Amino acid sequence: SPSLGPLAILAASFRGAAEKLLPRGNARRRFWHDFFSGAPARAAEAGQLSQAHDAAVDLLLSNTPACGHIALVGAGPGAEDLLTLRAHRLLMEADVIVHDALVPEAVVAMGRRDAERLPVGKRKGCHTKSQAEINALLVELGREGKRVVRLKSGDPLVFGRAGEEMAALRDAGIAYEVVPGVTAAFAAAADFELPLTLRGVSSSMVFTTGHDLKGNSLPDWAKLAISGATVAVYMGRSVAAEVAGRLIEAGLSPDTAVAVVENASLANRRRFHGTLADLPSLEARADLSGPVMTIIGDAVAGANFERSEPLAAHRHEGASSSVAEGVQQ
Repeated sequence: SPSLGPLAILAASFRGAAEKLLPRGNARRRFWHDFFSGAPARAAEAGQLSQAHDAAVDLLLSNTPACGHIALVGAGPGAEDLLTLRAHRLLMEADVIVHDALVPEAVVAMGRRDAERLPVGKRKGCHTKSQAEINALLVELGREGKRVVRLKSGDPLVFGRAGEEMAALRDAGIAYEVVPGVTAAFAAAADFELPLTLRGVSSSMVFTTGHDLKGNSLPDWAKLAISGATVAVYMGRSVAAEVAGRLIEAGLSPDTAVAVVENASLANRRRFHGTLADLPSLEARADLSGPVMTIIGDAVAGANFERSEPLAAHRHEGASSSVAEGVQQ
């Protein structure tokens, strides 16, 4: 067609704007389809190049989202089949996936093939981006009209820094939603067949990192542990001795049951059992490289210890049976 030359030139002049304003995927494909088959093409074919340009501008503006959308999505504890159906749907719709280092590649790969994937680190002691930089990135992507999944390990509202990200998005007027995920404590309990609450034994639960035990005053969660709550300690390997020492000092029995899981929910998970007195040995173990979840409390004694190892080498193999007997008394 004689008009193809001018239309191709016009298309080239709009390519940069389309890439900047339109998210990758359906919006961009729809724009170019309508560009070459709609009003811009008809005007160019009639030799009306000014009208073709105006029609292309109108088409671009009509396809440009007013504002993007951010979904703070829990990826679960590691196993990809524990991802929720809603999380999977949002991954398939996302233009950009902003993911933490602890999210397995198999889960990140569940997004659309042409989605942009941006790792933002956040392993213990190794952050590729600060939290402020992540907040700014989400706001920037939202203002560009992108559909974004902010993919976090476990549940975004449990030690996931979601509060700061939601505050930044609210301040910027960016629409967002939160999609819950299976948190690591629940996965670890399932791996151990461990009742987190147990009738007549424990009716409450505490989530903590154990990193607030410095100083003279005992934090509220430690007081709850002494009163019978089940305590789930996230990222607590490096403070295992501090947690055990302060709880014992405050009055919790050294014989209180403890369960430890490395890589909860994954095929390579490892389970360890013992007591609060054994817990300091966790820090010295050089054979643990994955995320570690520690669960402490009398309810732990109701777990299945058949497939777990003694936490401390000096504790004999009968520890599991003696712990299990404690809850039956």
